[in-house]
Amino acid sequence: MSSNETDLRDEKPQFVLPLVVRIERDAPPSRTDALETAARAVLEILTDDRSLGEGEWAQAMTDWQDARIRKVVRRARGAEWRRAGALPGITVDGLEAEVRVFPPVPLDGWPKELAKLQVSGTDLDDPAAPGPVPEGAVVLWINPELDMSAGKTMAQAGHGAQLLWWAMGDADRKAWHEAGFPLAVRTATVGEWPALTASGLPLVRDAGFTEIAPGPTVVAEGSDRFAPALRLPRP
Repeated sequence: MSSNETDLRDEKPQFVLPLVVRIERDAPPSRTDALETAARAVLEILTDDRSLGEGEWAQAMTDWQDARIRKVVRRARGAEWRRAGALPGITVDGLEAEVRVFPPVPLDGWPKELAKLQVSGTDLDDPAAPGPVPEGAVVLWINPELDMSAGKTMAQAGHGAQLLWWAMGDADRKAWHEAGFPLAVRTATVGEWPALTASGLPLVRDAGFTEIAPGPTVVAEGSDRFAPALRLPRP
């Protein structure tokens, strides 16, 4: 993207895509499951009928995507989660995680039920190291040199999934959608990260507004089943 295109996007009204992750005190989800569920939630709202054509969310989705694709993750539990669930949106379930995604809102125009929710406190852990990438799943590779909260990383994984969706051809999009968006989020090795960032694959560059300095955060890679052209050549 040229600097002129970036400037034009910055000049447009700015919107944000709200995501809320359910974190109950006695049963928090694992970190990787939350990251993957958030990424699929972004894809679900991108492809929902209400976001397309003359759908009720279509204009908000267009306005949001014409500017910067900002995403903010907040946490909820108990009554907070139930109130959030009453607002228009889509709840996506992972193995343990529950993430609800809402149509975009102006940066300063959050519904009060969501504005009350905390951005902090989304630190999650994996009780065990994530296993191998499931066969056929696309991969969202996280920068191994960054220390981001789970909430920040969920937003970055959502960016990566969205950029990969935009980069896919129609046939790959259709197949991935029909399969339920199989994907995995994994942290790249320090040795592989430079090749990933130089590969030309969809790359998320954070603007540096929160938590981290500006720079690359996620590389999105296709799979042998979905978008094989969007893969890093390996020996």
